[in-house]
Amino acid sequence: MPYLRLLKRKLATSQFEFVALMAALMSVTALSIDALLPALDIIGVAINTVTAADNQLLVTMIFLGLGVGPLLFGPLSDSLGRKPSVYLGFALFVAASFVCIYAESLEMMVAGRILQGIGLSAPRTICIAIIRDLFDGDYMARIMSFVTVVFLLIPIVAPALGQFVLNHYNWQGIFYVQIAISVVVALWFWWRQEETLSVQNRIPFSVKRITAGFKETVKYKSTMGYTLISGFVVGSFLVYLSASQEIFQNQYGLESEFPYIFAGLAIAIGIAIFLNGTFVVRFGMEKMVTTALFGFFAVSMGYLLIYYNTAQPNIYILLAFFAVQFFCIGFLFGNLRALAMQPVGHIAGIAAAITGLISTLMAVPISTFIGRFVAQGTRPLFIGFSVCSAISILILWYVKRTKNRS
Repeated sequence: MPYLRLLKRKLATSQFEFVALMAALMSVTALSIDALLPALDIIGVAINTVTAADNQLLVTMIFLGLGVGPLLFGPLSDSLGRKPSVYLGFALFVAASFVCIYAESLEMMVAGRILQGIGLSAPRTICIAIIRDLFDGDYMARIMSFVTVVFLLIPIVAPALGQFVLNHYNWQGIFYVQIAISVVVALWFWWRQEETLSVQNRIPFSVKRITAGFKETVKYKSTMGYTLISGFVVGSFLVYLSASQEIFQNQYGLESEFPYIFAGLAIAIGIAIFLNGTFVVRFGMEKMVTTALFGFFAVSMGYLLIYYNTAQPNIYILLAFFAVQFFCIGFLFGNLRALAMQPVGHIAGIAAAITGLISTLMAVPISTFIGRFVAQGTRPLFIGFSVCSAISILILWYVKRTKNRS
């Protein structure tokens, strides 16, 4: 064991590998969501779902777990350390994946997906806390942007991977691939990442501390404001994520093209996040969020003004609007999280848990409600984009006004 520790120190993790490793921790979440998209209808038949909205629950319910899980793993990471908490999360994810594999009903599958989300909330939340342990300010946002760029490579390839497994094996094979990848990432994390929370800075786990952490977090108006904005942005995007298979495969009949369409739109987000890594240092996070939110609102309103009476416009026009829309969203994800976390670095673990919980618990009902109307066409999707972005702009105005007064 001493020799093993010495070897690990000699092979110190570079910044490039650190970014790749943090992205890998987040990417298991994206893989668990996006690789399943081509198989939703087939899984629906296997577990006897009735409507397309029922199939969408396989996507939205994993987000419910991702919202609840940080309440457990955030405080645990501040108490046990970052690394042990990540290991526990991966173990729960693997167990939940087997629940999904052997599911014979919608209820059992939903339970498995919720448990998958709870397990994945550990690496997803704690990697943000690890970044906050090591960096702060605009440089933290820069690192988070680069992490998210690598992370977004998964949505580009995951649907194609899911389609490949589906074509050559079966839908259960997608879950086996997820298990294998999660084990590899967990081993990489164990081997290459040092613990970032020193023993003297750890805080004992207690329910009272969770309550106190919640009170400490919500007293920062800017933290809550950016968290609420994140909830509306993620909620509107989650509508697209859960309904994309319904839109492209069922409404437009593009079953074989779906993985490539999904990948192309993911690239639009990736380009924005990559550019954000440079722009955020020059212009600052607040200016980037403001510009992107107004762009998000303008594009969705433009679509509604032109195509309000058209249930399904030409596919190329739809893709163009989606691409510009998601380009704007790409400037929001990392910056909103970084702005929300900035005042609460002294309780990074539990603060990441609480802000993640609030934004995700907002996103799930928003997505579920709007998603039930998507069978009528794409108009409800853009109405949702417009309403969510308009509310977000109002919240941003309030946050800036409060900040200027203080």
